[in-house]
Amino acid sequence: MRTAPAYQTLREQLRDDIAAGRYRDGARLPTESELVEQHGLSRQTVRRAFQDLVAEGVVYRVPGRGTYASDAGQRYLRQLGSIEDLMSLSDDTTMEVLSGLRRRVDLDAASRLRLDDDIVYTVVFRRLHDGVPFVTTIVHLAPVVANAVLSAPDLQDGAVGPQTVIGVLEPHLIEPIAEAAQSITVAPADSVVADAVSCAAGHAMLRVDRLYSDTSGRPVELSVSHFLPEQYTYRVTLRRSG
Repeated sequence: MRTAPAYQTLREQLRDDIAAGRYRDGARLPTESELVEQHGLSRQTVRRAFQDLVAEGVVYRVPGRGTYASDAGQRYLRQLGSIEDLMSLSDDTTMEVLSGLRRRVDLDAASRLRLDDDIVYTVVFRRLHDGVPFVTTIVHLAPVVANAVLSAPDLQDGAVGPQTVIGVLEPHLIEPIAEAAQSITVAPADSVVADAVSCAAGHAMLRVDRLYSDTSGRPVELSVSHFLPEQYTYRVTLRRSG
């Protein structure tokens, strides 16, 4: 496995420290010189990590005083660029199942999963970072996929752990998940969403729909998530093709 560049490793460590609240109430982040000494890195490496964090809005710099965490830095920040990134949500968040996997009729979900009838299997959960809920998600599975995990402890009522649904699914799939088609909109929180993430009904939420497909292009999972903007920052890196 290829090792990440040193500046990326430092950037992620600083970002995690900020998200965990280590630099609240105006506390200054370590200086470039302090980080060079602490981690045995070059000044150029440390500077690159700081430059990325400034560009993301996670920190800001005050000339002559130092570097500080911005308000946005107190949110949970996730950079997504691959299926592996989605699965790595289990690294630093907790999934709490609100309604375990069970059979239901859902015309819209079945249609988006390209099923021949209206039957899907659905699980509802919320995800927490440092004990704070920041998203609630409803996942719909085709029956042929759901049958393999109907008795999975991680998808039952009240289950709590670091798992992800695709992480639970993948060992049982004939072909691995290869793609997630995603759309992002804004939607008001209904009463279920509001209760799950402790906000008022009608509060503006970041709605993210993802349709996961396997290597043959068959839809495997449909997830609809409502993120609380005050507790979540979504980041995507775009690169020039060619």
